[in-house]
Amino acid sequence: MAGITDGKFALKLIPHGFDTVTIGGYNVDGPTIAAGQKILERGRKEFDISEEDLISTLKNEVKIIKNKYPEVQVSANLRSTTPEPIINIINKVEKLDIIEMNCHCRQKELLEIGCGQSKLHDPKKLKKFIETIVDSKGKKPTNQKISVKIRANVEDIDTLKIAKTIEEAGADYLHIDAMNPGKSCADLKIIKKIARETEIFIIGNNSIVDVESGKKMIEAGASGISIGRAAIGGKLNFDITNII
Repeated sequence: MAGITDGKFALKLIPHGFDTVTIGGYNVDGPTIAAGQKILERGRKEFDISEEDLISTLKNEVKIIKNKYPEVQVSANLRSTTPEPIINIINKVEKLDIIEMNCHCRQKELLEIGCGQSKLHDPKKLKKFIETIVDSKGKKPTNQKISVKIRANVEDIDTLKIAKTIEEAGADYLHIDAMNPGKSCADLKIIKKIARETEIFIIGNNSIVDVESGKKMIEAGASGISIGRAAIGGKLNFDITNII
């Protein structure tokens, strides 16, 4: 959650049973940073970090978490128009466990520059984007994993095709917001379909507000879950260790 989920926020949530926390989304190149500033101007929360300060900021946020919880994995959700800034973070923020490409945000300022969920409209370009980042890991010893976060049921987008594209490109995780337009519950059918037709590790997200909804996501085929809005206050009203 941009402008909210940083190292200090993560420290509040880890005691509830999380083994992985995601910081970000962070804007990591000139166009996305400019877009983020426009989003801030209209009143939405954003992280406003310059390109010059980005690496040191990420290192510090990871350090805040790892100093207290060294066993917890840290993921960073990154918005970029090109792969190179993300590769730079892979190379320079070595204690970051998971690099997550943001193909999920739908703020108009990000869509206008070809970022966020707009990346889903060109599967070939998306695949090349992911492959470039995955291939860069071969040039240095690293245990970092690659995740791609998407939103399901985007208009004119075949979610299953996108999931297969992400798997074929070599990503380790598919983090999917199982948005169910017009309904207040997650689209578990799309999770089932993706789980049945791919072998990628699925992190299911959307409408997980209690143990029951979390279990339904796992039963649908997700290998793990993520919780956003239910944790926005820095706490949970349920024990996630009862889900998995």
